[in-house]
Amino acid sequence: MNLQQLNALSEKALSCELLKCCGSKNWLAGVLACRPYLTEKSLYTLSDTIWDGLSKVDYLEAFAQHPQIGNLATLKEKFSNTSGWASDEQQGANQASTEVLQALHHGNQAYLQKFGYIFIVCATGKSAGQMLELLEQRLTNEAQAELSIAAAEQNKITKLRLKKLLCLKG
Repeated sequence: MNLQQLNALSEKALSCELLKCCGSKNWLAGVLACRPYLTEKSLYTLSDTIWDGLSKVDYLEAFAQHPQIGNLATLKEKFSNTSGWASDEQQGANQASTEVLQALHHGNQAYLQKFGYIFIVCATGKSAGQMLELLEQRLTNEAQAELSIAAAEQNKITKLRLKKLLCLKG
């Protein structure tokens, strides 16, 4: 769909499409309130501005809409509305060895236990090994620093998904 078609959607239809890009209801409300979108660039800037003004609760709400990296069963079951995009984004995990997938699983569990939310990374273009390395590095972070990093990664994912929604290349 193009920007004109996006602007022409009903609020309900647009909400459904935008929630595929970011699962924060406050982000959604902010983006909806600023329609019509004049250019793709202004939509991305708007998205960034709204995201940067949100709270930890909003970030956690968005994070909860993602499957864990490498958890292909969860991807297919729980996240069917975004599974195509998420599967494409996590393509590197699809090629991973059993050992790497097990290490990702254990790392995800340690991350969840330490921070209270799943490991968020913009996985597009990353191999499973690279994602595992990032996970292991980020496990050493303090809570506030990690939240900032995870929020920045979510924002990257949101922007990529907005571009996919508008049928543009990342």
